[in-house]
Amino acid sequence: MEATALVAEQVTLNSLVQNLVYASGTVGAIIVVVGLLLIEAYERDFGIPVVHAWGMTETAPLGSVAKLKSNAKSLGEDERYRLRSLQGMAPPGLEMRIAGDDGAELPWDGEAVGEVQVRGPWVAGSYYESPDSGTRFTEDGWFKTGDVATMDPSGFMQITDRTKDLIKSGGEWISSVELENAVMAHDAVRECAVIAVPDEKWAERPMAVVVPVEGAGELTLDELHDHLRDRVAGWWLPDHLAFLTELPKTSVGKFDKKVLRAMLADGTLAPSLSGGGGGEAVGAS
Repeated sequence: MEATALVAEQVTLNSLVQNLVYASGTVGAIIVVVGLLLIEAYERDFGIPVVHAWGMTETAPLGSVAKLKSNAKSLGEDERYRLRSLQGMAPPGLEMRIAGDDGAELPWDGEAVGEVQVRGPWVAGSYYESPDSGTRFTEDGWFKTGDVATMDPSGFMQITDRTKDLIKSGGEWISSVELENAVMAHDAVRECAVIAVPDEKWAERPMAVVVPVEGAGELTLDELHDHLRDRVAGWWLPDHLAFLTELPKTSVGKFDKKVLRAMLADGTLAPSLSGGGGGEAVGAS
């Protein structure tokens, strides 16, 4: 038997499953799937197992794998899928912790949110000819990943955002990643990136930049709020909604929010209250 493995970003897997759906002819519309739904769609519709993992160049590159423990056999199917949708546990030899803004280690209770820090024999210890690289490491030798996450008591990690992409509104943090996933669960949304918009009262408020599903009709801000009310906290609801025919992406397929923030700053990206694909196509720089 010949086995083929594909290592890819969630955005790439999402696009691939849409093409597979079209090619199979089983349905006549795009299926937008994210996180847990993505894993279920691949296995249910195509018999392709998906293993969720996390890592970066500095961890060479594997940092965690969502591989279930032996006691997970007693769990229900929904709970097993939920655990597999998380970033998982660190492999042997790699230490992991989460730390607050003050640098103090936070508990593994599934609720505390902090920056992921790692250390191990294959984790980068410095950057070549980079005098500022010391800011990426703690005094006791842990590498600051820049990812924000929770850790549950069993050691499973769930990344909620990047530190640079968090939205601070009224002194509280809003996870752009969680909000994006909730928006992309809407039938009329193919892709969504959430960025911060300056606000005089709250400091920052979220803007949802959406690529609509072709032929799905207009999506208004009120309709999006109705969709989100049972999924996120009320103060997370986006104040702004904008539309593009394509989101800018980095060379590895991630949403390029740096480009979106620059577009917002120069007026290229303007918020709208409704839309159905009326933006200009944007390519990653």
